[in-house]
Amino acid sequence: MNSILIIDDEPGIREILKDILQDEGYTVYQAGDGFEGLHLLKTTKVELVLLDIWLPRMGGIDVLKELKSTYPELEVIVISGHANVDMAVNAIKLGAFDFLEKPLDMDRVITLTRNALKIESLKQENKNLKNQLMIEDRMIGSSSSLDEVNRIIEQSAGSDSRVMITGENGTGKELVARRIHLGSNRRGKPFIEVNCAAIPDNLIESELFGHEKGAFTGASSLRKGKFEAADGGTLFLDEVADMSLSAQAKVLRAIQEMQFERVGGEQSIKVDVRILSATNKNIAEEIEKGKFREDLFFRLNVIPITLPPLRERVDDLDELVSYFMVKFKKEGTSPKTISPEGMAFLKKYPWPGNIRELKNFLERVNIMCNEQEISLESVQTYIGEHSINSEDETLNGFKDLKLNEAKDKFERELLVYYLKENNYNISKTAQVLGIYPSNLHSKIKKFDIEVKK
Repeated sequence: MNSILIIDDEPGIREILKDILQDEGYTVYQAGDGFEGLHLLKTTKVELVLLDIWLPRMGGIDVLKELKSTYPELEVIVISGHANVDMAVNAIKLGAFDFLEKPLDMDRVITLTRNALKIESLKQENKNLKNQLMIEDRMIGSSSSLDEVNRIIEQSAGSDSRVMITGENGTGKELVARRIHLGSNRRGKPFIEVNCAAIPDNLIESELFGHEKGAFTGASSLRKGKFEAADGGTLFLDEVADMSLSAQAKVLRAIQEMQFERVGGEQSIKVDVRILSATNKNIAEEIEKGKFREDLFFRLNVIPITLPPLRERVDDLDELVSYFMVKFKKEGTSPKTISPEGMAFLKKYPWPGNIRELKNFLERVNIMCNEQEISLESVQTYIGEHSINSEDETLNGFKDLKLNEAKDKFERELLVYYLKENNYNISKTAQVLGIYPSNLHSKIKKFDIEVKK
């Protein structure tokens, strides 16, 4: 049931409103002034505030401005006397939903409350629908490795168990996380994604747990973190192995207790969140190096899902190509196809960027190539690959190496090639490879590649 906060300095008014609203089945909280109300909101989730215009210490208009600054989605109904109608109208201009006049009319109180909460519900529903629409692609293919992934997704979705998804960049880890969320009892609630690799170390804790006003330089107002935003729904920690050890410690505690404190705050905040995580790193190696907490790994890895790279799903390539050709075809035209020679080439290509690279390649040929049946020459041109003429040629230079050494050598050569092809433009190279620029920077550093200016 919805929760409502009444901020009014008159105990009699608060009690009348409380009785009316509780009779309607709402949970009601009370505050005697603006400071008390704002403090209560830091730890208590409500869907509606009934706010008196005339308040001691901090005026109702100032409280309204603070509410709309900190909780822009929260609906507010202001309460005013006959002489304060102009002020109430001004409050509506500042974002209040509507106003109630004293003496209070019970029917109007109930009607306005229902209408305001209906708007709040529609806003939340709209936000959730936007989240669901972000699943623009399905998991395509019928290979045995993909069947196993689908089986685990179906079995795990209905529970609240934590899932860790591992796999190379571009294999579809986010897509799996969203499928799990949509198959769960939380599907009508928020799905919040955090890319841990894209957030600087000094901001990750604020991003996850929020911060209080004045907690650090630039923290000009209270800000809710991703854990709070995901309350009741699912939190997806992408690239979880890129978190600092201090952030890992706080995440571990939050997962264990389902409560945390904002940066700069002392009040514990309780949440109900399902945690999904993903990484492209070898977690066992990261634990051995002391870069990832073993206890956090055990908490996150209740149900493991490993996504196979595209080069191990060659049997799915025909289905994937057909799907993306339909997706990217120009309006009013039939989908393009790829010649048998072109498909043979694609099936030998190593796909370092996996599905993301394939998707980008097929979008590119649909835009840039005029052929209805894409020839081998066009495939080679638009994929940007120099040559993979035979298995023997592919293995040249790798035959005497151990597996990890060969993988590193190949990856370095591929990165150097694409960097040269794109004039050492990091963003363009990352896009072609189907990886994030931050990941490309890490690989350049790892393989000591010189980036020419």
